[in-house]
Amino acid sequence: MATLIDGKLTSSQIKSEIAIRVAEIKAEGGKTPHLAAILVGSDGASQTSVNAKVKACGECGFESTLVRLEDDVSEEELLKVVADINENPDIDGLIVQLPLPKHISVEKVTDKIKPEKDVDGFTPANVGRMALNWPAYVAATPYGIIELLKRYNIETSGKHCVVIGRSHIVGSPMSILMARNGYPGNATVTLTHSRTANLPEIAKTADILIVALGKPHFVTADMVKPGAVVIDVGIHRIEDASKKSGFKLVGDVKFDEVSEIASAITPVPGGVGPMTIASLLYNTLLSAEKKVYG
Repeated sequence: MATLIDGKLTSSQIKSEIAIRVAEIKAEGGKTPHLAAILVGSDGASQTSVNAKVKACGECGFESTLVRLEDDVSEEELLKVVADINENPDIDGLIVQLPLPKHISVEKVTDKIKPEKDVDGFTPANVGRMALNWPAYVAATPYGIIELLKRYNIETSGKHCVVIGRSHIVGSPMSILMARNGYPGNATVTLTHSRTANLPEIAKTADILIVALGKPHFVTADMVKPGAVVIDVGIHRIEDASKKSGFKLVGDVKFDEVSEIASAITPVPGGVGPMTIASLLYNTLLSAEKKVYG
Protein backbone atom coordinates (compact mmCIF):
# COMPACT_ATOMS: atom_id res chain seq x y z
CA MET A 1 0.00 0.00 0.00
CA ALA A 2 1.27 3.46 -0.94
CA THR A 3 2.33 6.16 1.51
CA LEU A 4 -0.54 8.60 1.87
CA ILE A 5 0.51 12.18 1.07
CA ASP A 6 -1.76 13.96 3.54
CA GLY A 7 -2.61 17.47 2.38
CA LYS A 8 -5.00 18.11 5.24
CA LEU A 9 -2.31 17.49 7.85
CA THR A 10 0.36 19.38 5.89
CA SER A 11 -1.87 22.40 5.30
CA SER A 12 -2.68 22.66 9.01
CA GLN A 13 1.08 22.54 9.77
CA ILE A 14 1.70 25.36 7.27
CA LYS A 15 -1.15 27.42 8.75
CA SER A 16 0.34 26.94 12.24
CA GLU A 17 3.75 28.11 10.96
CA ILE A 18 2.12 31.17 9.35
CA ALA A 19 0.19 31.97 12.57
CA ILE A 20 3.44 31.86 14.59
CA ARG A 21 5.12 34.28 12.15
CA VAL A 22 2.11 36.64 12.21
CA ALA A 23 2.20 36.66 16.04
CA GLU A 24 5.92 37.60 15.86
CA ILE A 25 5.19 40.43 13.38
CA LYS A 26 2.46 41.81 15.66
CA ALA A 27 4.72 41.54 18.72
CA GLU A 28 7.39 43.52 16.85
CA GLY A 29 4.80 46.22 16.09
CA GLY A 30 4.64 45.27 12.41
CA LYS A 31 1.70 45.31 10.02
CA THR A 32 -0.91 42.54 10.18
CA PRO A 33 -1.20 40.75 6.80
CA HIS A 34 -4.48 41.64 5.08
CA LEU A 35 -6.18 39.67 2.30
CA ALA A 36 -9.09 41.05 0.25
CA ALA A 37 -11.42 38.83 -1.76
CA ILE A 38 -13.96 39.94 -4.38
CA LEU A 39 -16.97 37.68 -4.89
CA VAL A 40 -19.26 38.40 -7.85
CA GLY A 41 -22.73 36.83 -7.76
CA SER A 42 -24.08 34.02 -5.60
CA ASP A 43 -22.57 30.80 -7.01
CA GLY A 44 -22.70 28.24 -4.17
CA ALA A 45 -19.27 26.70 -4.75
CA SER A 46 -17.65 30.14 -5.01
CA GLN A 47 -19.29 31.27 -1.77
CA THR A 48 -18.08 28.14 0.03
CA SER A 49 -14.56 28.68 -1.31
CA VAL A 50 -14.41 32.35 -0.30
CA ASN A 51 -15.84 31.62 3.16
CA ALA A 52 -13.14 28.99 3.71
CA LYS A 53 -10.45 31.53 2.74
CA VAL A 54 -11.86 34.19 5.10
CA LYS A 55 -12.06 31.62 7.94
CA ALA A 56 -8.44 30.56 7.34
CA CYS A 57 -7.35 34.22 7.52
CA GLY A 58 -8.85 34.44 10.99
CA GLU A 59 -7.11 31.23 12.09
CA CYS A 60 -3.73 32.64 11.05
CA GLY A 61 -4.24 36.08 12.61
CA PHE A 62 -4.72 37.86 9.26
CA GLU A 63 -7.19 40.63 8.58
CA SER A 64 -9.58 39.96 5.72
CA THR A 65 -12.02 41.99 3.63
CA LEU A 66 -14.77 40.41 1.54
CA VAL A 67 -16.27 42.57 -1.20
CA ARG A 68 -19.56 41.15 -2.51
CA LEU A 69 -20.89 42.35 -5.86
CA GLU A 70 -24.11 41.44 -7.68
CA ASP A 71 -24.20 39.16 -10.75
CA ASP A 72 -25.12 42.10 -12.97
CA VAL A 73 -22.20 44.33 -11.91
CA SER A 74 -20.60 45.92 -14.97
CA GLU A 75 -17.04 45.09 -15.98
CA GLU A 76 -16.16 48.76 -15.51
CA GLU A 77 -17.49 48.77 -11.92
CA LEU A 78 -15.55 45.60 -11.05
CA LEU A 79 -12.33 47.05 -12.53
CA LYS A 80 -12.89 50.18 -10.40
CA VAL A 81 -13.14 48.04 -7.22
CA VAL A 82 -9.90 46.25 -8.20
CA ALA A 83 -8.18 49.59 -8.84
CA ASP A 84 -9.26 50.90 -5.41
CA ILE A 85 -7.86 47.83 -3.65
CA ASN A 86 -4.64 48.10 -5.69
CA GLU A 87 -4.13 51.58 -4.24
CA ASN A 88 -5.10 50.71 -0.64
CA PRO A 89 -1.79 50.43 1.29
CA ASP A 90 -3.43 48.43 4.08
CA ILE A 91 -4.29 45.48 1.78
CA ASP A 92 -1.45 43.07 0.92
CA GLY A 93 -3.21 40.51 -1.23
CA LEU A 94 -6.20 40.54 -3.59
CA ILE A 95 -8.07 37.60 -5.07
CA VAL A 96 -11.01 37.72 -7.45
CA GLN A 97 -13.01 34.51 -7.04
CA LEU A 98 -13.59 32.64 -10.30
CA PRO A 99 -15.71 31.94 -12.31
CA LEU A 100 -16.92 35.42 -13.22
CA PRO A 101 -20.21 36.14 -15.05
CA LYS A 102 -19.98 35.74 -18.85
CA HIS A 103 -20.15 39.47 -19.58
CA ILE A 104 -16.90 40.11 -17.67
CA SER A 105 -13.47 39.34 -19.18
CA VAL A 106 -11.35 37.27 -16.77
CA GLU A 107 -8.23 38.38 -18.68
CA LYS A 108 -9.05 42.08 -18.26
CA VAL A 109 -9.75 41.69 -14.55
CA THR A 110 -6.62 39.58 -13.93
CA ASP A 111 -4.48 42.06 -15.83
CA LYS A 112 -5.84 44.91 -13.69
CA ILE A 113 -4.62 43.34 -10.44
CA LYS A 114 -1.34 44.85 -9.26
CA PRO A 115 1.32 42.08 -9.51
CA GLU A 116 2.53 42.96 -5.99
CA LYS A 117 -0.94 42.03 -4.64
CA ASP A 118 -1.66 39.10 -6.99
CA VAL A 119 -1.45 36.37 -4.35
CA ASP A 120 -3.28 33.93 -6.69
CA GLY A 121 -0.22 34.16 -8.97
CA PHE A 122 -2.35 34.58 -12.11
CA THR A 123 -1.07 37.88 -13.58
CA PRO A 124 1.31 37.79 -16.57
CA ALA A 125 4.00 39.37 -14.35
CA ASN A 126 3.90 36.57 -11.78
CA VAL A 127 3.59 33.78 -14.35
CA GLY A 128 6.59 35.25 -16.18
CA ARG A 129 8.64 35.61 -12.98
CA MET A 130 7.82 32.01 -12.04
CA ALA A 131 8.93 30.82 -15.50
CA LEU A 132 12.22 32.74 -15.12
CA ASN A 133 12.73 31.26 -11.62
CA TRP A 134 12.63 34.76 -10.13
CA PRO A 135 10.91 35.45 -6.79
CA ALA A 136 7.17 35.25 -7.56
CA TYR A 137 3.78 34.41 -6.15
CA VAL A 138 3.34 30.87 -7.47
CA ALA A 139 -0.28 29.87 -8.18
CA ALA A 140 -1.83 28.14 -5.17
CA THR A 141 -2.31 24.61 -6.52
CA PRO A 142 1.17 24.21 -8.06
CA TYR A 143 2.76 25.73 -4.95
CA GLY A 144 0.76 23.31 -2.78
CA ILE A 145 1.98 20.33 -4.82
CA ILE A 146 5.62 21.51 -4.64
CA GLU A 147 5.28 21.89 -0.88
CA LEU A 148 3.85 18.35 -0.50
CA LEU A 149 6.73 16.87 -2.53
CA LYS A 150 9.20 18.79 -0.37
CA ARG A 151 7.68 17.90 2.99
CA TYR A 152 7.40 14.21 2.08
CA ASN A 153 11.05 14.22 0.90
CA ILE A 154 10.17 12.92 -2.55
CA GLU A 155 13.22 12.83 -4.83
CA THR A 156 12.62 14.72 -8.06
CA SER A 157 16.11 15.24 -9.53
CA GLY A 158 16.67 13.14 -12.64
CA LYS A 159 13.18 11.61 -12.38
CA HIS A 160 10.71 11.44 -15.25
CA CYS A 161 7.68 13.56 -14.38
CA VAL A 162 4.56 13.25 -16.53
CA VAL A 163 1.95 15.99 -16.16
CA ILE A 164 -1.52 15.21 -17.54
CA GLY A 165 -3.36 18.46 -18.32
CA ARG A 166 -2.03 21.78 -19.67
CA SER A 167 -4.18 24.41 -17.92
CA HIS A 168 -2.62 27.78 -17.06
CA ILE A 169 -3.60 27.24 -13.43
CA VAL A 170 -2.07 23.78 -12.83
CA GLY A 171 -0.59 21.75 -15.69
CA SER A 172 1.61 24.33 -17.43
CA PRO A 173 3.07 25.88 -14.25
CA MET A 174 3.70 22.39 -12.79
CA SER A 175 5.72 21.44 -15.87
CA ILE A 176 7.87 24.57 -15.46
CA LEU A 177 8.35 24.13 -11.70
CA MET A 178 9.31 20.45 -11.98
CA ALA A 179 11.92 21.21 -14.67
CA ARG A 180 13.56 24.20 -12.96
CA ASN A 181 17.00 24.03 -11.40
CA GLY A 182 16.23 23.52 -7.71
CA TYR A 183 14.34 21.28 -5.30
CA PRO A 184 11.69 20.13 -5.99
CA GLY A 185 12.70 20.23 -9.64
CA ASN A 186 15.43 19.02 -12.00
CA ALA A 187 13.01 16.42 -13.34
CA THR A 188 12.69 15.50 -17.00
CA VAL A 189 9.15 16.64 -17.76
CA THR A 190 6.60 15.45 -20.31
CA LEU A 191 3.49 17.64 -20.55
CA THR A 192 0.53 15.68 -21.93
CA HIS A 193 -3.08 16.63 -22.68
CA SER A 194 -6.29 15.55 -24.42
CA ARG A 195 -4.62 15.46 -27.86
CA THR A 196 -1.61 13.41 -26.76
CA ALA A 197 -1.23 10.14 -28.68
CA ASN A 198 -0.41 7.03 -26.59
CA LEU A 199 -1.15 8.83 -23.33
CA PRO A 200 -1.48 5.61 -21.25
CA GLU A 201 1.92 4.41 -22.45
CA ILE A 202 3.56 7.76 -21.66
CA ALA A 203 1.92 7.90 -18.21
CA LYS A 204 3.32 4.44 -17.45
CA THR A 205 6.90 5.73 -17.89
CA ALA A 206 6.46 8.34 -15.11
CA ASP A 207 8.36 8.21 -11.83
CA ILE A 208 6.13 11.11 -10.75
CA LEU A 209 2.65 11.39 -12.27
CA ILE A 210 0.72 14.65 -11.78
CA VAL A 211 -2.88 14.39 -12.95
CA ALA A 212 -4.92 17.56 -13.54
CA LEU A 213 -7.17 16.61 -16.43
CA GLY A 214 -10.61 17.10 -14.91
CA LYS A 215 -12.01 13.64 -15.71
CA PRO A 216 -13.12 11.37 -12.84
CA HIS A 217 -11.18 8.10 -12.47
CA PHE A 218 -9.27 8.73 -15.72
CA VAL A 219 -6.01 7.18 -14.51
CA THR A 220 -6.23 3.47 -13.81
CA ALA A 221 -3.64 1.04 -12.42
CA ASP A 222 -2.56 -0.13 -15.87
CA MET A 223 -1.37 3.46 -16.63
CA VAL A 224 0.92 3.67 -13.60
CA LYS A 225 4.45 2.33 -13.18
CA PRO A 226 4.86 0.29 -9.96
CA GLY A 227 6.52 2.49 -7.35
CA ALA A 228 5.50 5.80 -8.99
CA VAL A 229 4.49 8.87 -6.96
CA VAL A 230 0.96 9.94 -7.97
CA ILE A 231 -0.44 13.44 -7.37
CA ASP A 232 -4.18 13.72 -8.07
CA VAL A 233 -5.40 17.29 -8.58
CA GLY A 234 -8.95 16.47 -9.74
CA ILE A 235 -12.06 16.64 -7.58
CA HIS A 236 -15.51 15.51 -8.72
CA ARG A 237 -18.87 14.80 -7.12
CA ILE A 238 -20.30 11.49 -8.26
CA GLU A 239 -23.56 9.88 -7.20
CA ASP A 240 -23.30 7.28 -4.45
CA ALA A 241 -26.53 5.93 -2.96
CA SER A 242 -24.65 4.38 -0.02
CA LYS A 243 -23.66 7.85 1.26
CA LYS A 244 -25.98 9.96 3.41
CA SER A 245 -25.39 12.95 1.12
CA GLY A 246 -26.11 10.86 -1.98
CA PHE A 247 -22.69 11.57 -3.51
CA LYS A 248 -18.99 11.04 -2.91
CA LEU A 249 -15.89 12.98 -3.91
CA VAL A 250 -13.37 11.35 -6.24
CA GLY A 251 -10.29 12.49 -8.14
CA ASP A 252 -8.89 12.02 -11.65
CA VAL A 253 -7.16 8.84 -10.41
CA LYS A 254 -8.84 5.55 -9.54
CA PHE A 255 -7.48 5.62 -6.00
CA ASP A 256 -8.37 2.11 -4.81
CA GLU A 257 -6.43 0.33 -7.53
CA VAL A 258 -3.61 2.86 -8.11
CA SER A 259 -2.78 3.06 -4.38
CA GLU A 260 -1.95 -0.66 -4.51
CA ILE A 261 0.99 -0.10 -6.89
CA ALA A 262 2.14 3.51 -6.30
CA SER A 263 4.85 4.24 -3.71
CA ALA A 264 3.02 7.43 -2.60
CA ILE A 265 -0.29 9.03 -3.54
CA THR A 266 -2.52 11.98 -2.63
CA PRO A 267 -6.09 11.07 -1.60
CA VAL A 268 -9.23 12.91 -2.77
CA PRO A 269 -10.51 14.60 -0.71
CA GLY A 270 -7.70 15.58 1.70
CA GLY A 271 -4.77 15.70 -0.72
CA VAL A 272 -3.99 18.66 -2.96
CA GLY A 273 -7.24 20.56 -2.20
CA PRO A 274 -6.49 21.73 1.37
CA MET A 275 -3.06 22.94 0.26
CA THR A 276 -4.46 25.67 -1.98
CA ILE A 277 -5.71 27.87 0.88
CA ALA A 278 -2.46 27.40 2.83
CA SER A 279 -0.56 28.51 -0.30
CA LEU A 280 -2.75 31.60 -0.69
CA LEU A 281 -2.08 32.59 2.93
CA TYR A 282 1.65 31.97 2.45
CA ASN A 283 1.69 34.28 -0.60
CA THR A 284 -0.18 36.96 1.38
CA LEU A 285 2.40 36.72 4.16
CA LEU A 286 5.20 37.07 1.57
CA SER A 287 3.45 40.19 0.26
CA ALA A 288 3.01 41.70 3.74
CA GLU A 289 6.72 41.16 4.42
CA LYS A 290 7.68 42.50 0.95
CA LYS A 291 9.61 39.28 0.24
CA VAL A 292 8.82 39.03 -3.50
CA TYR A 293 8.73 42.57 -4.90
CA GLY A 294 10.71 44.28 -2.13
